[in-house]
Amino acid sequence: MTGNHKDTSITRRRALVVTGGTVAAGGLAVAGYQSAFADTTTDTDTATDTEATADATATGGACTTLMSSVTEGPYYLDGALVRKDITEGKSGVPLTLRLTVVDATDGCTPVKGAAVEIWHCDAWGYYSGYTTANPGGSAPAESEDGSTADDSTYLRGYQIANANGVVKFETIFPGWYTPRTCHIHVKVHTGGEKEDGTYEGGKVNHTGQLFFDDTIAEEIFALEPYAKHSGSYTTLDDDMVYDGGGASSGLLTLKAVHKKDPSKGYKGFLTLGIDPDAENTGAGSGSGGGDGGTPPSGAPTGAPPSGAPTDSATASS
Repeated sequence: MTGNHKDTSITRRRALVVTGGTVAAGGLAVAGYQSAFADTTTDTDTATDTEATADATATGGACTTLMSSVTEGPYYLDGALVRKDITEGKSGVPLTLRLTVVDATDGCTPVKGAAVEIWHCDAWGYYSGYTTANPGGSAPAESEDGSTADDSTYLRGYQIANANGVVKFETIFPGWYTPRTCHIHVKVHTGGEKEDGTYEGGKVNHTGQLFFDDTIAEEIFALEPYAKHSGSYTTLDDDMVYDGGGASSGLLTLKAVHKKDPSKGYKGFLTLGIDPDAENTGAGSGSGGGDGGTPPSGAPTGAPPSGAPTDSATASS
């Protein structure tokens, strides 16, 4: 239940983004499910994902856009590294996240080269770079050395879509913080390029969030290290951002690695149907309110904390 991953740090550069959408029930999200969890994810993946896309389209599946773009929230940082493994040693239930980016305006064709960026809190509700923000309830301190805790960059990263529009992340199941339900932030970028280990340029089309089934989340939160964070967990029905639309609102399809042992981890899947011509930065706009109205006590405002990490890290794929 512990990630075996190396510490890395990044510079806080400005990066831009691309839009999100999912496929309606009976469409890509269903047809592409098995291929989405193939063990290999490289730029030379087999045609399985493409075939699933074609099959879904042929059977009447229609691409639909995600819920309206929401603000990126108070915990965004520029310049995340392009890397598949984003854990940086953070402990938690393993989560393999497989996302497929397709063009909803062009027959659900894969969007090769789209950059998907995600960021989320750790098992106790802390975000890297903002560890002085109280996650609500009762949780251990993020670090015994508070002077350097904000230099970490855990649970943030980009992946570039392969020829089948697929990206894959290795991370942990997110924890929670008041007043939000369990979620992952996501941006999809197009038109930029990988540079100095991060992603530069391009257009921001959509800023959204990915969500988790309450039953699975609550089962995970009973395990260590999540159980050390006590308090009132916000369910999907009470969340200020999730609008009840299922996959079209960012609800992930989850598959247990071992049905009888949730600590072994989960695989999460969603198809993001984008409009490459649309643009929404998620900065200060959107009906969803970003992190949902009032952020946790101690949530940061303005510029990120001082002591930004240096460019000494080597990005991993």
